[in-house]
Amino acid sequence: MKLDIVTPEGALFSGEIEAIVVPGVNGTFEMLNNHAPIVAILTKGDVRIKGQNLRVDDEVVDKFKIDKNELVLPINSGTVEMKNNQVILLAE
Repeated sequence: MKLDIVTPEGALFSGEIEAIVVPGVNGTFEMLNNHAPIVAILTKGDVRIKGQNLRVDDEVVDKFKIDKNELVLPINSGTVEMKNNQVILLAE
């Protein structure tokens, strides 16, 4: 599935992923390929992006914690929309 992460400063990530775990206001949840359409409000916490060969531009790499096949992005708040295997995450 495709993920785009955008902040007030600009785009942080765009690429193919296998899964994403987000800190929803009602608890943390994971979205996988073919997840039902959803729009959710996010709270302070870590966004975990899972996949093979994840790449982050040099200009924004310092915003992520990089682990084996996983990127971790701390956020203060945001929204996420999943529809047709496209995830758009707006984060602060």
